[in-house]
Amino acid sequence: MNPELFLADLEDKPRALEALAAFLDEGDPFAGLPPRAGRLVLLGMGSSRYAAGVAAQRLRAAGVDAVAEYASAAYGTPSGPGTVAVAVSATGGSRETLDALARHAGSSFVVALTNVPGSPVTEGADLVVPMTAGEERGGVACRTFQHTLVLLLALTRRPGLPDLVRRAAEASADLLDRRGEWLEEAAALLDGPDGVYAIAPAERLSSAEQSALMVREGPRRPADACETGDWAHVDVYLTKTRDYRALLFPGSRYDGQAMEWIRERGSTVLTVGGDVPGQAASVRYRHDDDPDVALLTETLVAELVAATWWERSQRQPSRLAAPSGT
Repeated sequence: MNPELFLADLEDKPRALEALAAFLDEGDPFAGLPPRAGRLVLLGMGSSRYAAGVAAQRLRAAGVDAVAEYASAAYGTPSGPGTVAVAVSATGGSRETLDALARHAGSSFVVALTNVPGSPVTEGADLVVPMTAGEERGGVACRTFQHTLVLLLALTRRPGLPDLVRRAAEASADLLDRRGEWLEEAAALLDGPDGVYAIAPAERLSSAEQSALMVREGPRRPADACETGDWAHVDVYLTKTRDYRALLFPGSRYDGQAMEWIRERGSTVLTVGGDVPGQAASVRYRHDDDPDVALLTETLVAELVAATWWERSQRQPSRLAAPSGT
C-alpha cells in the first residue's frame, strides 16, 4: 500500500469512468443472465458488500427479489436453478467470496464481477462481468468500488446509465480540479482526537461505509459509518462524550433530526454535496443535485482527505520506531 500511488489512483477516476461509460455504450454487461431468474444473491466483502447492499435495495424497490449477503455468513440463501449468485470481488481472490460460491457452483447461475480477468472467482462462472477499473497501484479499492456501484446499477436496468457515468466523471474531475479550494479545510475540520463518523441516507449508505473504510485503511485512524435515520438511535450518544467530527452526506428526510442534536452539543459537521443548518463547512461539486451522481462521486472527498492524512503520516517518525542506540 502506497499513499502516493493511492492519490494517483484517485486522480485517474474521471478517465476510468469515461472508459466505463464507453464500455456500457457497447451493450448490457448482464445480457447473458437467464431471462427468468427467481432471486438475485449479491455476495461480497468490504467495499464489494457496501456496493451490493445499495444495489440490492434498489432491486427490491423495483420488484426484484434481491439480497446482499456477507460472503462469510454461515447461513446463506440456498442455491438452486432459480437463483442467480453474483460474486463481487475486485481481486477475484477473496477467500470468503470463493467459499460462498462453492454453495452455488453447479446449481445456481453464477456471475463473477471482478477487475482481474481469469482470477479464481471466474472459474466455473456462467457469466463474467469485468469492472474495467484498471490496476489500483496504491493497493486500496477506490476505482473498483466506484465501478462496482455502476455495474450493479446496470442490474437494475437504470435508463441512461452511460450518461450518468459521464456526469459522475465530470463531478469527480470537478472535485479533483478544485481540491485546492476545499481539501485543506475539510482535512482540518475532520481531524479530531476521536475519529471520523460518516453519515448517509440508506439509499447511499455505501458512501458512509466506504468513506469510513478509507480513513481506517490508509491513515489508519478510527472511523465508523451510520445511516442518517438510525443515527438518532445508535450514534447520538457519542456527541455528548466525544469530540464528534462527522462527514454528512445530505439527502435523508432525517437530516434535520440529526443536526438538531449536533447543533445542541456543539459537534462538527462537514457536509458533502448539499447544505444543512449548523454545518461547519460544505463541499459542493458539479451535478451534486443528482442523487445518482452523488452515489458514484461523493466518497472522493473522504478518499482525498484520507490520502492527505496518509501522506502526512508517512513523513512523521513511527511511534513504533526503536529508540536510538538500541
